[in-house]
Order: sequence, then C-alpha cells, then structure tokens
Amino acid sequence: MSVRVGILGATGAVGQRFIQLLDDHPTFDLAAVTASADSAGKTYREAAKWRVDTPIPDDVAEMEVTETTPAGIADADVDLLFSSLPSGVASEVEPAFLEEGYVVSSNSSNDRMAADVPLTIPEINPGHLDLIEVQRDERGWDGALVKNPNCSTITMVPTLAAIDEFGLESVRVSTLQAVSGAGYSGVTSMEIIDNAIPHIGGEEEKMETESRKLLGEFDGAEVHLHGADVAASCNRIPTLDGHLENVFAEFAEDPSPADLREAMRSFEGAAALPSSPDQLIKVFGEDEPERPQPRLDRTYAGGMGIVAGGVQATNAGMKYNCLAHNTIRGAAGASLLNGELLVEEGYV
Repeated sequence: MSVRVGILGATGAVGQRFIQLLDDHPTFDLAAVTASADSAGKTYREAAKWRVDTPIPDDVAEMEVTETTPAGIADADVDLLFSSLPSGVASEVEPAFLEEGYVVSSNSSNDRMAADVPLTIPEINPGHLDLIEVQRDERGWDGALVKNPNCSTITMVPTLAAIDEFGLESVRVSTLQAVSGAGYSGVTSMEIIDNAIPHIGGEEEKMETESRKLLGEFDGAEVHLHGADVAASCNRIPTLDGHLENVFAEFAEDPSPADLREAMRSFEGAAALPSSPDQLIKVFGEDEPERPQPRLDRTYAGGMGIVAGGVQATNAGMKYNCLAHNTIRGAAGASLLNGELLVEEGYV
C-alpha cells in the first residue's frame, strides 16, 4: 500500500527531519512540501537551508514548494499531512486543512490537551486514536487531527508506562535539554556556551499535563487523566541533540531497582509499526551508572528509541535517568509513527 503524504512547514528543522525519515519509507510517498509565501514557487533546494547530516534526497530537492494552504496542495492528491508548523501558525492553518477533509499528524503544540484531540505515542496509548470519532462529531469536519507530545514528554512517558504496573503515584523530573529543541535560531551561542538556562517557556506545564493524558484511560468518549502527581523543571544545556532527564518516582508498591530495570527492558509497545524500534527502551545495568549520555546514546535505534539507566533507590522512591533524540523520536519521528498508526487503524 502506498500513501501520498505532504509536509506542512517543510523547510524548518523538524520539516527537514520529516524529509530525512520519509526517504525510502515503505508506505509513505512524499508528494507535497509547503512553507511560507516567501518560499512558495522555489525548489526545495532553493527554499531550505538544509542542516540535516544526510543529503537532501534528489527527488525532494527539485520539488516545488507551495504555500501552506489547502489550495496550495490541491493538485498533489495527498492522503495524509505531517505538520511541523510553529504552534501559533498551526492553530490558524491546521483547521483549514481539517475542514477540507485532510488527515493531519501534527508535531505542533496547539490543541494537544484539547478534550477531543488524540495525543498519542503509538507504543503507549494507540487506543486513544479513536477520539477522532468524538472530534469529528464535535467539530463537524471530515478530517482528523492527531498530535504527538512535546519532545521532553516523549522521552519520559515510555519509561513511566513501563513501570506504572507498580502503582505510579508521583513523578518529579529535571531535564537537561539540547539546543536543537529550540530550533536553529532559538538559542544563540552567546547564551548557551559555558552556560545552562534553568527555564524553557511552557515546557514544564507541557510535561506535567501531557504525561497524564498519555497515561490516562480512554472510555470511548473522553480521556481520564492518570492520577499521578507530576512536577517538572526544564533546563537548556549546550548539547546539540538528545534530551537527558533525571526522574524521581514514587509508587504504591515497593519495587527494587532490578524490578524497574526489568520492567523497562521487557516493555512491549502496544503497536508494532514500520518505524517502531524492536526494543523500545534500552536499559543500562547497575555496572554503568554513568549512562545514558546524549553524545553516546541519542542515536539508539536510529534515534527512535528511549534509553534509560542509573536506576537506584532513594529515601523517597526510585530515581533513574532517561534519554531520547529530541528532533527524531521527540518530533518528526513521533508524528511519523502516528501517521503509520492512522494508516494501520484505517483513518487513512
């Protein structure tokens, strides 16, 4: 089965990751790339300042960039759209495509916590995708909108899902997030070199709310948030890619470090998709407490996996570290997986 796809906001950092991940994809054929009006009419090679570590695919380099409107892609015969638009733009633009009947898998942060919008990590909560039926009834459109969570949330939640069997009650997390999470121009070198920035606007609230929605229960009409108390502190550090997070968790039961390591290592995702890692979470043992590290471990499973380690008992529950590649697993790769889930579940 071949599915024609388009990318909204294709010239930005996440849009470029989409193009890299879609190259030679077994199901998706890239048929449309959109950007701002300034880029429309140019070839993709002319419009994009390519910064990914692999070359622009030859066929994409010569594609014409169109405006980010339904009219701009009307002739492309697209079945599915991936959105990497800034949230302020996406909140205005995405509804226009949805009203025209397009299915959109979006990395943009707008509407993630909307009651009728599925926020999904396919290996964790694929059943939430059926919120699309509620969404269509509520909004009166034939299209469908699914969101993936924030890059820092994606890093932590798979590990929490794996250990929720012990009765997860409380989570405290401190992040050390790479500069690529802010986009190419998001943090200047003078701000970040020889420095750490102990605040990332809006990031803490996203981790605290999105994680509870992802781990929540869908009853066919709405998602009931997970009952765990979640608090986050988000920090920017001078690494290029890879978000490292220090997690402190409390449980109703009393698991040992070995229990947590085994639960994460043996965790089987709920959906097996073309881009899903064979083993979602790689876990370092007690003999390697210094791992994971961004430079050494961010490309695990081609950047689509989660890496954990440093599991130990504390006076207030358990502590561990987790890591994921923020622009692959945490952004474009997450939307790609949601697109694959949409196809598998018959929404495309």
